[in-house]
Amino acid sequence: MFQNIRMNVIKTAPNGIVNSDTLFEFTQDLELVSAKYSGGEIRKGYLVGNVKNDRLHFSYCQIRINGIMDHGTSICEISNEDNKLVLKEEFEMSSENGKEVGVNIFKEL
Repeated sequence: MFQNIRMNVIKTAPNGIVNSDTLFEFTQDLELVSAKYSGGEIRKGYLVGNVKNDRLHFSYCQIRINGIMDHGTSICEISNEDNKLVLKEEFEMSSENGKEVGVNIFKEL
């Protein structure tokens, strides 16, 4: 499902850091899903998690272009729109600025 899939964020939470300029490159091995990403405000980021049924659970770490480091967890609802994968991500993020929560929408390119 996620092997060699590229995605970006089509809707960013008001407090979100990733955006349409952030490119995610996913790989999958059985239920294990991982991705590397960069672009926009993100200098470099990594995520790793598990997919089960219509949900993707992952942890991530990233560094912004301004040097702030963030990490957190996400639960994503997986759907399909126009034969492309869509993720509705509910995230919890910790950074130098404290803890934040929000919702982002990813779509396959």
